[in-house]
Amino acid sequence: MTTDAPPPERGTQTSTVQPTTESFVQVQQSTEFGELRRTYRSFAFPLTIAFIAWYLLYVLLSNYAGGFMGTKLFGNINVALVFGLAQFLTTFLIAWFYSRHAAAKLDPKAEAIKSRMEADA
Repeated sequence: MTTDAPPPERGTQTSTVQPTTESFVQVQQSTEFGELRRTYRSFAFPLTIAFIAWYLLYVLLSNYAGGFMGTKLFGNINVALVFGLAQFLTTFLIAWFYSRHAAAKLDPKAEAIKSRMEADA
């Protein structure tokens, strides 16, 4: 199916106006963006370090504390299985916790910055 409308002229924009590079640099240097970055980092870095430490503890215990990890808790369930399943549980909990944190603290700040940039463009 063809249309009779002429193609857009070269050099014309068919979408909204984008902020300039200078606008992005100004926003990056603003205190508001610095606060957004600090809010993200103060959440993400400690949680990442804690999870990596928890994971490495599991790996080290699996390698060097076989007797402890092989301790049966009930039936055929041992400490290693419980710790291994806890790794999955903590992964999902961290993802859920981060999504709540982002929705409450990060998204409103990012949306304000984005709206201001689009309004200035």
